[in-house]
Amino acid sequence: MVLVSYDISDDKLRTKFSKYLEQYGGRIQYSLFEISNSERVLNNIIVEIKGRFEKKFTQKDSVLIFKLSATCTILRFGYAKNDETDLIIV
Repeated sequence: MVLVSYDISDDKLRTKFSKYLEQYGGRIQYSLFEISNSERVLNNIIVEIKGRFEKKFTQKDSVLIFKLSATCTILRFGYAKNDETDLIIV
């Protein structure tokens, strides 16, 4: 599983980026997506970020990708906009 977090200042670019990520995973917070997929899918996402989005970023923009291992523990508090029924950690 990976978490993709982003901070993009341009509204139009931010919307395109979030719609792109929705193809691969679910939004768990406004600028945070959870993607449960293979290494190949992650590599495709990275290529797309570099080829399509990165050239449009300004000095204020950033995207962080966190790779989580099977041994990671996720603790959830509050009223996050997520659907925990789809999350399976073995």
